[in-house]
Amino acid sequence: MKKTIYIFSNGRLKRKDNTLFFENEEGVRKFIPVENTKEIFAFGEIDLNTKMLNFLAQKEIILHYFNYYDYYAGSFYPREHYNSGFMILKQAAYYMDSEKRVFIAKRFIEGAAKNCLKILKYYERRGKTLGSQISEIERLLIELDKQNGIDASMAIEGQIKQTYYQGINAIIENDAFRFSERNRRPPTDSINALISFSNSMIYTYCLSEIYQTHLDPRIGFLHSTNFRRFTLNLDVAEIFKPVIGDRTIFALINKGIITPADFEKMLKGIVLNDKGRKKFLTYMDEKLKQTIKHSTLKRQVSYRRLIRLELYKLEKHFLGEKEYKPFVMDW
Repeated sequence: MKKTIYIFSNGRLKRKDNTLFFENEEGVRKFIPVENTKEIFAFGEIDLNTKMLNFLAQKEIILHYFNYYDYYAGSFYPREHYNSGFMILKQAAYYMDSEKRVFIAKRFIEGAAKNCLKILKYYERRGKTLGSQISEIERLLIELDKQNGIDASMAIEGQIKQTYYQGINAIIENDAFRFSERNRRPPTDSINALISFSNSMIYTYCLSEIYQTHLDPRIGFLHSTNFRRFTLNLDVAEIFKPVIGDRTIFALINKGIITPADFEKMLKGIVLNDKGRKKFLTYMDEKLKQTIKHSTLKRQVSYRRLIRLELYKLEKHFLGEKEYKPFVMDW
């Protein structure tokens, strides 16, 4: 299986013949095994040139880069090697048909909500007081089914997320981490910093997986297709933010792996520092490699592979082979 490379230092990404290496500000070089690399995440200030970018394109390696505040800044997305004009037309046709678009958008919201419910019920079985949040999300799912438009469906989605977040303080067993409300750009507390960073990572993981399919990342359904570069990855990420991201956050805090010392304050907010970022990504990378028994395939599948399987289900939906149903955790 191809690897994900994370770069935290400032420096320069260089090509030398048929190899790729990163050289930090002290001149220390670390070679990157290009034949075994799927994607590179850059969190420091990286210098590069077109020679290096051409090499990445040749090796079909995606480069995701983030700014100082952990915000996703962009991706070098090599020319789509699996592009299919037929699939793009099918995907666009579903977007242009309002009824078909709403159906898919609601499935993304439904998958995200049901996965949030799975998490809340898991912790409720372990003695956490989450009954009111569970019953409210179940009610909102019934309301979602009645909606016929994107805006109305997204309004329900907003209520579901707000209700779900109300249960975070019951789940977290560390008084140093308290949550009041969702805020971002910049996040004003450590929980929001973790959520924002986690969401950014899942957006990019989904983007990398879309690259391995015939789908076009620019045509989303829940998030409107507009002048932004990518939207489909934002849609699919909704399903996996609770499954991969939130479970990572809760585990890191409850196990004492992430502490207040892993954050740094800036002018108007708070972000993970380098040490905290490394802790988070080490744990999330292990989570992505973990496998579960897939209820349909009847075999072990990694969490990272689940993202790809979700995209294949969308392809089958666009081709009229099988109606799309979002992934929902079994436990």
